[in-house]
Amino acid sequence: MAELNYPLGEHNRADVRSQTGKAADELTVADIRAGTITSADAAVDPDTLRRQAEFAEQGGNPQLADNLRRGAELALFSDDDVLRFYDALRPGRSSVAELQTIAAELEAGGGVRCAALVHEAITHYTRRGLIS
Repeated sequence: MAELNYPLGEHNRADVRSQTGKAADELTVADIRAGTITSADAAVDPDTLRRQAEFAEQGGNPQLADNLRRGAELALFSDDDVLRFYDALRPGRSSVAELQTIAAELEAGGGVRCAALVHEAITHYTRRGLIS
């Protein structure tokens, strides 16, 4: 792989790909209008998010790097699943058991960092009396 320079969209466009493998240059408004580009063609590839995380970390922003890495994990899940996870994590929306089930689902799907965040939420919500 070629050396990466930031921002990816300007310096490494050929390396920026969607989840279906389309390069950023292949995603045009004309193709969207023609219906030859799908939403999956425009979905960010987890590798792109991981590269962005490397830049964030090198730039001294480890929190952003962690968020981008979690985003890379979530990119492997459907939009419906991500919305379901988000809704379940709102305080008072789920029981401990339901959140543990979500954490297990995340782990099984490759979302280890996201699962750890759910476990952390369980700890804090329980301590604050927001779930039981």
